[in-house]
Amino acid sequence: MSKKVAVIGAGFAGLSAATYLAKQGFEVTVIDKLKKAGGRAQVYNNQGFSFDMGPSWYWMPDVFENYFNDFGYQVNQLYELIKLDTSYRVFFNKKDAIDISSDWSKIEDVFESIEIGSAKKLNQFIKAAQQKYEIALDGFIEKPGISLLEYISVKSLMGAFQLDLFKSVKSLVASHFKHPKLRSILEFPVLFLGAMPKDIPALYTLMNYADLKLGTWYPMGGMSKIVEAMVKVAKNQGVKFQFGKVVQQIVVENNLAKGLIIDDELQSADIIVGAADYQHVDQYLLPKAYQNYTHSYWEKRIMAPSALLYYIGLNKKIKGLEHHNLFFDEDFEIHGKEIYDYPKWPSKPQMYVSVASKTDTAIAPKNCDALVGLIPVAVDLEDTPAVRKEYKNKLIHKIEKLTGVEIEPDIIFVKSYAHKDFIQDYNAYKGNAYGLANTLKQTAVLKPKIKNAKLHNLFYAGQLTVPGPGVPPALISGKIVAKEIVKLFQ
Repeated sequence: MSKKVAVIGAGFAGLSAATYLAKQGFEVTVIDKLKKAGGRAQVYNNQGFSFDMGPSWYWMPDVFENYFNDFGYQVNQLYELIKLDTSYRVFFNKKDAIDISSDWSKIEDVFESIEIGSAKKLNQFIKAAQQKYEIALDGFIEKPGISLLEYISVKSLMGAFQLDLFKSVKSLVASHFKHPKLRSILEFPVLFLGAMPKDIPALYTLMNYADLKLGTWYPMGGMSKIVEAMVKVAKNQGVKFQFGKVVQQIVVENNLAKGLIIDDELQSADIIVGAADYQHVDQYLLPKAYQNYTHSYWEKRIMAPSALLYYIGLNKKIKGLEHHNLFFDEDFEIHGKEIYDYPKWPSKPQMYVSVASKTDTAIAPKNCDALVGLIPVAVDLEDTPAVRKEYKNKLIHKIEKLTGVEIEPDIIFVKSYAHKDFIQDYNAYKGNAYGLANTLKQTAVLKPKIKNAKLHNLFYAGQLTVPGPGVPPALISGKIVAKEIVKLFQ
């Protein structure tokens, strides 16, 4: 008889783990408190507008392709994926914006126009970033992080040397480029990993290869199309789903996780995967004697930022913005300190705005645009209506200032989303948006473990464990956990 696996959480990591396990013959059920799969990749619909509420960047397309290939599918069989001609626009001031193209020669031209000789340096930098990317995806990033012995091999040690684990992104970028604009462009991708460039290992310059060489993509209909495809694949493998069900407790008997209490009833399982927020599963669902970590351990973790988000329905088409837009008109050193060193609501924040309706007209009514504004902020801040109103006005003013286009009279509605919502919807520790920061002291074996140390049949997946935050890493996290379970239980 096949073993029963209960997966808590239907985000990308949970869906990935469930699908791989079902393929290996396990009887898998995924339980989620929300009404739909996707975790943070939910959709907000209002008056004909559709917004991706969470992830909006589609990078590392090969990771998605590899996942679906493992189950006999091509991505283009499941959703329409297009490459953006302009990956994103970076605003440094009203009359100072740079477009990052999907055309490499145009990127070289942009760099050279800003700093003489930088095109050649960029090619050297990206070649090294490509090597990091290929080493990382050739097994390094799929290590379960249980023991240092996983990395003790000639290939892994050579890989670790080439990965620049003991340099920072900031120092590596600075060794190649002098101009602050170029440094900002090359440092920005690691902000998705939840820490300042000076604190993130240079390994993660692999993101520059993903960004500038592999390009920025968009699944028509939004990121939820990936979720729909994953659910379809999972169901075809035999995975069952229970939505709108809150897991109240993990039941432990004889040093084994025996099942889950859901709606005050026991649902038995032979194996449990906690693919919801790790800290919530560890601290709130388990009896204290079986928790993997202490309260003080979690308090000492460096969390990736939270986010203050706005979903804006606009009664016109906005000029001056691309699909993805970065507002770098403020000093991120100051903003960064207000996230990590002296947590507070930012005084002069950098911002991000997406206008996916530039690419996908179906997500907004005719002659309208759907805007999403995001401000990275510290975790664990007091989230009040007054604060949300203040920063909504800052965001609107910033858009109007940098584009020269008035939008406030044309706003149909604005919905905000911040700490309280992340906690309510996802049990996100301290209201974090991106998980655990990928600092050197929180990399690989130094991340929270994927396996419970006291319960042989309890595992964890998602953005607070290996390999880290982001949608592609979440897919890989589910695969890693599934491999460990197969190794131990088959």
